[in-house]
This record gives sequence, C-alpha cells and structure tokens, in this order.
Amino acid sequence: MAATSSASILLFMLATVASSAAGNFYQDFDVTWGDGRGKILNNGNLLTLSLDKSSGSGFQSRKEYLFGKIDMQLKLVSGNSAGTVTAYYLSSKGSAWDEIDFEFLGNLSGDPYILHTNVFAQGKGNREQQFYLWFDPTADFHTYSILWNPQRIIFSVDGTPIREYKNLESRGIPFPKSQPMRIYSSLWNADDWATRGGLVKTDWSKAPFTASYRNFNAEACVWSNGGSSCGKNNNYQGSSGAAAWMSQQLDSTSQQRLKWVQKNYMIYDYCKDSRRFPQGFPPECSVA
Repeated sequence: MAATSSASILLFMLATVASSAAGNFYQDFDVTWGDGRGKILNNGNLLTLSLDKSSGSGFQSRKEYLFGKIDMQLKLVSGNSAGTVTAYYLSSKGSAWDEIDFEFLGNLSGDPYILHTNVFAQGKGNREQQFYLWFDPTADFHTYSILWNPQRIIFSVDGTPIREYKNLESRGIPFPKSQPMRIYSSLWNADDWATRGGLVKTDWSKAPFTASYRNFNAEACVWSNGGSSCGKNNNYQGSSGAAAWMSQQLDSTSQQRLKWVQKNYMIYDYCKDSRRFPQGFPPECSVA
C-alpha cells in the first residue's frame, strides 16, 4: 500500500473512536470474584479490576445475549504488566460452549501489549489471531467491540475492524449462533505462558495491577426465559428502528482498513502456522 494511503488510513483510525450511550455498571454487571479487588465507582460509570499476588478479579453481565454489537472502553494495566492477562469476552456455558475472545497479554515496560483473539464454536477453539496495537492501550481508554450476527463476527478497535470470522456452516464448519452468551472480564496472573511463552514472570513489587472499564454499550438481542427479545426471526428494534448490525458486513472502506491492520499489525495467524497443522490447515483457512 502506498505510504500516502497508509498514512491517511492511520489518521482516520486514530480519529474514529466509537461513541454511544453508556450503560451503568451497577445495573448491567456483577463483580463475581476477587474479594473486593473489583470495584464499581463514579456512580456506576467506571469499573476497575485489580490483581495482586493473592488474587485477581472479574465481573460478568447480568444479561445473556444472542447476537449483538457490544462495545466497551478499556484502559489496560500500565508499566511492567508482564505475566498479566486482561480478558474480555462473550461465552456460553456447558461442555460444547461458544466463545468470542479478546485477551490482552501484558509485557515489560516499553514493549507492546499483544491483543489475542479467538473464536470457539461447540467447545472447539484453536482459532487464534494476535495483533500489536497502533497506540499505547495503557495511556487512555479505547473502544473494543464485538459485532456478532448470524453471518459473521467482527472484532474492532476504536471502530477499526481487525478480524472477521464468517459463518461457514454450509461447509460444515460450526458457528456460534444458538447459544446465548454473557459478557465476562477478568484480570489474572498467567505468567506461566502470557509473556514470551512464560519466560518473563510477573513482578509482584509492581502490584496491585489495575485495568479500568467505562462506556459499556450493548445493542443486542437479550435472551430471557428461553427466548430472544428479537424473536425467532432476529428482528431487533432499537430506539432508532431496526438495527444495521444484524445484517452488517464490511464495506470496501472497512475491508481496506482490515487488510491494513492485518498487514502491519498481525503477529500470529493460526491459518499460516504450518508447524501446528502438519496434516493441513482447518477448513475455514482455505476460504478467502
């Protein structure tokens, strides 16, 4: 890509930060573990998770969702965050669960965070893609979004798509579409694998480590009492009418930005790891 085009895309990305009506953490979430290390502050507008040598912490949504556009602003652990993982994901329950993952793998001061993504369908994952970010995710809040509709899953950062996972059930590849999921987040110690394969351990002299959350927003079908608020035909009606996200796909501009991110910031793609799949890549890898 030409330098001019590259620079203009980056400027557009930096200027595009999703804005929407924020939810209230008291109403939307429960801190589920951490013995006081997870805190809801500022009248429900801010949530913080902390990690020390004794324990991490986590929270989950009160509602379950079956399709939606989920936005959350995060500010990650600053300084030497090696060994820590901040996970933010959607997940169902059971042995054949579905899951859509953002995980932020900490690093030594001055080294970049790794943004780890994965998709599980019917209990099977192993679909990892990893990225560096084009900004410091510890200096300010940034918006991390999951768009999940019956056709595709799109991971975005500040409105910029970084990954698309398409529904390829017609080729026998499972896709998350029938199990409602809650939103979960946790901050925990994973120094056995998180940073340089476990070579760099957590420096507990820097504890407590803290990640912050704000401006949660969900345009989504809520699952309750065995049914969806969108009905059997997934007819979502928001305050401004039918939801664009239910049938949304990447337009040409978004596709260009996705390719730009994957060319310049992707550091791992399971579909290119031939040593991991000596018998051949998973079938979705052959689909453009």
